[in-house]
Amino acid sequence: MKTLTKIVLATLITFSAAMPALAATAGRTDHSGILVWAFLGFCALVVVAQLVPATMMLLGIVKGVAGSKEEIADKA
Repeated sequence: MKTLTKIVLATLITFSAAMPALAATAGRTDHSGILVWAFLGFCALVVVAQLVPATMMLLGIVKGVAGSKEEIADKA
């Protein structure tokens, strides 16, 4: 009888140690519909549309700073 008790206790201890691993097997569920993805796509489109003029302005500033003084004098 003591042998059976030891086997049962060892089994219960093993299962109790494995319970958190069994509970963590559920994958991440994402309930985002098409409207959520459309909204995120629109937000990305706005960000990209604002990057184009900002990049052009940055290139213009770099060109103005790095340009020679003769070119600036010719334009004035």
